[in-house]
Amino acid sequence: MTKLADLKTEFLSDPDNKAAYDALAPEFNLARKLIAARAAAGLSQAEVAERMGTKQSEISRIEGARQNISIEKLSRFADAVGAKLDIRLDPV
Repeated sequence: MTKLADLKTEFLSDPDNKAAYDALAPEFNLARKLIAARAAAGLSQAEVAERMGTKQSEISRIEGARQNISIEKLSRFADAVGAKLDIRLDPV
């Protein structure tokens, strides 16, 4: 049986796939941070949605990086999980 890590390595050996994967890194990093903040607050997606005045399905889309999210919505998410929104640009 092929392991997931092996499949990922094979997939990323193609330069086009690697470029597409790298282009999505900021979205996936944000999604991981949102999920971690919600988990640290001990909240379910439904509870965050209720606090934000939206549906659980929208929180799922946000956390799955399947939806572009505005700064205003990020701020509401942060408030809902008791976090401070801090946006920064790091030099590469």
